[in-house]
Amino acid sequence: MKDGMKTKTPQQKTQTIPEILAVIRKAKSILISGHVRPDGDSLGSMIALAHLLNREGIQACATADQHGLGGPGFLRGIKSLVSAKKALKMKVDLLITVDAGSLDRVPQEVQTIATRCPVLCIDHHITNTRFGTYNWIDGKASSTGEMIWHLSRRAKWELDDIAAEALWVAVVTDTGRFAYDMTKPSTLLCGADLLRHGVRTSVINDKLYASFSRTNMELKKRAFQTLKLLRNGEIAYLTLSSKDLIETNGTKADAEDVIDIPRHIEGNRVALFFYGSKSNKNETRVSIRTRDPLNAFELAKQFDGGGHTRAAGCTIHQPMEQARKTMLAAIETWLDTQQ
Repeated sequence: MKDGMKTKTPQQKTQTIPEILAVIRKAKSILISGHVRPDGDSLGSMIALAHLLNREGIQACATADQHGLGGPGFLRGIKSLVSAKKALKMKVDLLITVDAGSLDRVPQEVQTIATRCPVLCIDHHITNTRFGTYNWIDGKASSTGEMIWHLSRRAKWELDDIAAEALWVAVVTDTGRFAYDMTKPSTLLCGADLLRHGVRTSVINDKLYASFSRTNMELKKRAFQTLKLLRNGEIAYLTLSSKDLIETNGTKADAEDVIDIPRHIEGNRVALFFYGSKSNKNETRVSIRTRDPLNAFELAKQFDGGGHTRAAGCTIHQPMEQARKTMLAAIETWLDTQQ
């Protein structure tokens, strides 16, 4: 944040949907942002919300880097995204963040915008810091996409195929195609309603799960070669260095499914994906997946990370080799205290 800028005082309580709608309807110009390196839930939620608001005559746009969006980058509405640098020059009177657990998870430019206007935070992470001026947090929701769907139904906004497909991508990617623990009856009701609005399920499934770029395949090949098993496979991890990302011109979005490699090993309880930062060799990011009853968030929070019960992540401010040793030592100690 720039010196001299004052942040708005956040409200720690969670607002109701009617209160959230009242905030939105008072705004004349709205900017919507997800977290950095947006995944399907973040990207689908921001595209759908911006599209729905514009259809209702409310001026809104979403911001994200159009490059390196990975599988969800096929969504209609991508071309309407504005860059964070362009957004910084815009005059808005409400910033809406979606699927971001803390303010430092949104782009730096958006953090600056947050000092200029009220912030409405919409998120389903139980670890959310409630950094908004207004906060609608539902830790029981399967995805932020499902929350946006509930919002649209309460507001009586008319869905169309563009919004429905964006929300479908948000929901299916965060629920593992309705397979993860957070899938509830309400999630399936959401999916059924979205299907009524022309969602091309076969096309989306092919784009997300059956079509892989050469960059993705090269990164998975490199990651496979680093696969290591500990405790008879109970812990499994692999690595992509910053050099791997630079040489393949890849991004985290290109390697989103790499974590599935260790997670699919029989008997695995903790799967880890370590990946480097192109800009900082002293920073290592870690994706974590666990199986019941292990809570991935409990492990991530030891390193100031966040996420969900079975999927979480964190950043360790150490070079790759040292970060791996630090994390693996923490896991060994942690597992010894678990059932």
